Amino acid sequence: MTQETQLGFYFDSSKCTGCKTCHIACKDRMVGKTRSKDDVANQGVSAMPGMLWRRVYEYGGGSWDQNGDESYEQNVFAYYASVGCNHCNEPVCVKACPTGAMHKRKEDGLVLVQESLCIGCESCSRACPYDAPQIDIERKVMTKCDGCFDRLAEGKKPICVESCPLRALDFDTMENLRAKYGNGDGHFAPLPSESITSPNLIVKASKKAQPVGASTGRILNVREV
Repeated sequence: MTQETQLGFYFDSSKCTGCKTCHIACKDRMVGKTRSKDDVANQGVSAMPGMLWRRVYEYGGGSWDQNGDESYEQNVFAYYASVGCNHCNEPVCVKACPTGAMHKRKEDGLVLVQESLCIGCESCSRACPYDAPQIDIERKVMTKCDGCFDRLAEGKKPICVESCPLRALDFDTMENLRAKYGNGDGHFAPLPSESITSPNLIVKASKKAQPVGASTGRILNVREV
């Protein structure tokens, strides 16, 4: 796969306000793809607990400290990270799949699930450091971000990108993204190290972004993600 054809995401954390519009838009599309209209009407989103193809992490930390003169100093920080599948160059989910259901598409590098081969063993989910593969408990198959390939065929961007009100997300070939945004700032907490999967993701960090693996902060919205 070359940079001219490999598709990937750009995310600007300095623009992201944590509104979660990308998260909701993706969830809405996911319901439509994995359920019939009757199923959606009768069961709703609650029929797919835990299935989130895109998640917005709130990461924060720091403290307020009182000085001897009763003044205060603080190093408090908070920022957001919108995370989905990064359609990695070295996808560990593909390596972990025992049936070949998880595969990397040759023409554009999207990592997809062939449901007819999937046995729902969740090996891919356990391997992925981004928690991208999600089990559909009812159908007993793995699901994940597919880059909205049906929208791409119509000349549209993924729904998460087009829904973002502050344009913090973008999607294109990696060559085009690098020409537009450069190489970015590299991963920051709570993202994992890029060395694990060589993700096709360029990120711009917020001012107070903490390094990968930092213990200075924590995910503040664990129940949501």
